[in-house]
Amino acid sequence: MGLCFLFVINISLGSVSIPVKEIFTSLFGGNATKDTWEYIIINYRLPKAIAAVLVGMGLSISGLLMQTLFRNPLAGPYVLGLSSGASLGVAMVILGAAFLPPFIASVLLSSYGIVLASSLGSFFVLLAVLAVSQRLRDTMAILIVGLMFGSLTSAIVGTLTYFSTAEQLQKFTFWSLGNLGNLSWTAILILTICTAIGLLMGIFSIKPLNALLLGENYAKSLGLNYKKARLVIIFATSILAGSITAFVGPIAFIGLAVPHIAKLVFQTSNHNILFWSTLVFGAIIMLICDIISQAPGSDITLPINAVTSIFGAPIVIWLLVRKRKMMA
Repeated sequence: MGLCFLFVINISLGSVSIPVKEIFTSLFGGNATKDTWEYIIINYRLPKAIAAVLVGMGLSISGLLMQTLFRNPLAGPYVLGLSSGASLGVAMVILGAAFLPPFIASVLLSSYGIVLASSLGSFFVLLAVLAVSQRLRDTMAILIVGLMFGSLTSAIVGTLTYFSTAEQLQKFTFWSLGNLGNLSWTAILILTICTAIGLLMGIFSIKPLNALLLGENYAKSLGLNYKKARLVIIFATSILAGSITAFVGPIAFIGLAVPHIAKLVFQTSNHNILFWSTLVFGAIIMLICDIISQAPGSDITLPINAVTSIFGAPIVIWLLVRKRKMMA
């Protein structure tokens, strides 16, 4: 119920004031009083609200998967280096466009060119991590390898930025701050399919995740095919984090913190509860952050990446302090 309420509020707020009645009319097949309102609702605000829900769900679940697999509370959806790989792909397009023929550069610098570059960057890092995971039996070693890939790609991006112009750096910075808007319905459809596939793989991983809570050896003693389960979890995380980063850029905080919020609220480690609560909390918090980023009542739009951390970090700190006081 709260999720539906925030979804409508998200659509109703923006630089142009639109009555809630007109929003419901447009959403349920009617035509708004003004054509401009209809266009804004259907082609801008509705896709952005849907993107917020998909991003919140996908990043939250991928964070939960990584934290359970690596048994590390600081693990997040980008711990395997996928975000850095996506950043490298986008950096090579935006910051290296000057070295390409004008026609190719214009194609790559389009919205879908950026998405393709980001996807390829994440995909190549994923292939490298999967190749290493087949050779390594120790899960913590895979975590370290992911961090090393992230450091390597970040170093290459840093080198590219050093030799780039101010205009190129500005474009890359805007991408890295994240943006839920400007997604076409085609992009929303592709993102929905990718998120649904990743979440479905996550649902099938609930039982293995519960077995992994007490460690790898315990999970194996229960008859779990550990190598297969680990591969499915890594692949689910890669699909979720990789597709989301490709379309909206790297979004901080959500994947790392929302699973902790769900654990603190429900006081459980059972993934039959955690999975669904993390899913809902992720969507709700992302919608709230998007509402805040629109700065209701003004024409200013704040970077979504900054809002997620500024709004979210104090909440997690407060929950942790409150839990400690209750235990004391």
